[in-house]
Amino acid sequence: MEEQMLTLEKFEEASDVVKKVTLETKLVYSDFLSAQTGNKVYLKPENMQFTGAYKLRGAYYKMSTLTEEERAKGLITASAGNHAQGVAYAAQCYGAKATIVMPTTTPLIKVNRTKGYGAEVVLHGDVYDEACAKAYELAQEHGYTFIHPFDDLAVATGQGTIAMEIVKELPLVDYILVPIGGGGLATGVSTLAKLLNPKIKVIGVEPAGASCMQASLKEGKVTTLPKVNTIADGTAVKTPGEKLFPYIQQNLDGIITVEDQELVVAFLDMVENHKMVVENSGLLAVAALKHLDVKEKKVVSILSGGNMDVITMSSVVQQGLIMRDRIFTVSVLLPDKPGELCRVSGIIAGVNGNVIKLEHNQFVSINRNAAVELRITLEAYGTEHKNQIMEALEKEGYKPKQVRTII
Repeated sequence: MEEQMLTLEKFEEASDVVKKVTLETKLVYSDFLSAQTGNKVYLKPENMQFTGAYKLRGAYYKMSTLTEEERAKGLITASAGNHAQGVAYAAQCYGAKATIVMPTTTPLIKVNRTKGYGAEVVLHGDVYDEACAKAYELAQEHGYTFIHPFDDLAVATGQGTIAMEIVKELPLVDYILVPIGGGGLATGVSTLAKLLNPKIKVIGVEPAGASCMQASLKEGKVTTLPKVNTIADGTAVKTPGEKLFPYIQQNLDGIITVEDQELVVAFLDMVENHKMVVENSGLLAVAALKHLDVKEKKVVSILSGGNMDVITMSSVVQQGLIMRDRIFTVSVLLPDKPGELCRVSGIIAGVNGNVIKLEHNQFVSINRNAAVELRITLEAYGTEHKNQIMEALEKEGYKPKQVRTII
């Protein structure tokens, strides 16, 4: 069956099949990102799917290709979360049992939602690769049918249906930016895009701390990274798909790598400008826009998922505000006498700074009368406003020093 996948006929079949379980995710034009990049930027919001990610496409289409006997054995997979939910939901639709092995680092929201679709969840290992090894072990032990999250041509065919929708809605698309973990989404999207219009450029985007596909393309063979380290948990993969690699070599037009701190800033951009929650892996195609060296092109960024737990969300928001100088901490030395704190706060208020937190340290010097330290955590509009606050303090005789912000 697999040898027949990734053909135009199979992509069309898959497009019809996945419509039974997917929501229509129409392209969203981004004025903000278009102005920033000089291109016409559109977002493909797969974070708005019923299970919160595109993975339902591949899981459900794969399920449709299995025999009743294969489904009756029970299904098993390994996933950092989004494929898990896709398989669990698809199994529920077909009345099949599903066991999902997830890394212990998987966000709680993904674990709970997977359980919510009726699947049994086994937590094992720190990264996807360790969870996958455990899933193979359980499949062997219990005779389950294994559904690989990416290294499966039927799964990749299902994921590729995204390209069909993009081209139908935006026939003259020039570039499609697609996140890469193991390569299933990139394989499906790039292969179908080239079948529909060879002029479309498909660029893969990986986190710099887990760039296994880039390493493999450089080596000309599937290469395993010694370790991965990224906040983009959905794409934290050491080894890309063996079956997929030839398709990636043939159809992908390049790879961009993105640092974790760029994802933090991209999260703020999406929340503030589009009122959308996009998980770190889904933000790869947004952060990559600044690295795409083209102008006046029609570019589609695929937002692959939106399953982010509130604790992670809170941390990302705080770090993003700090990175953009919208929250910062300044240290000043002042005499330990009445009125000094009031004077400092008056200076800050005079330039519209907003005090969030104060820390008063009387033991910074052996001579308290000469100097005590005041650490002030402030809210500002950005770097320019922060500099105005620092200059106002300097002008009044204080010597402000910016220090690490801990909220």
